[in-house]
Amino acid sequence: MKKYLYNYIDYVISNKKNIAAGDILIKIQFFQHERLIHLIITLFYALLFLIFLVLITLSYIFIIPAGILIIFLIFYIVHYFVLENGVQSLYFLYDDIKNKTKKDKK
Repeated sequence: MKKYLYNYIDYVISNKKNIAAGDILIKIQFFQHERLIHLIITLFYALLFLIFLVLITLSYIFIIPAGILIIFLIFYIVHYFVLENGVQSLYFLYDDIKNKTKKDKK
């Protein structure tokens, strides 16, 4: 998803004059949906990790699943921030193209 997002950002930057703001808005909606799904998954892993932290106080056998969960959680947090930053870049590009089309109509 990261590669697809940043390839699309590069495409928009290189074709600013030929791309419609509505097209960018549709892609932003797709990426927002993806971001929401990854946020839910990240929160789920965080909740599971906290549950296993509590279970570690009962038995040390839960250290292994907690370690696995923290690794997944770190990767999901990094991935979520990549999506977040990419979508915010699209917001700025959308505003830029929308402002240029308003100036061209005047």
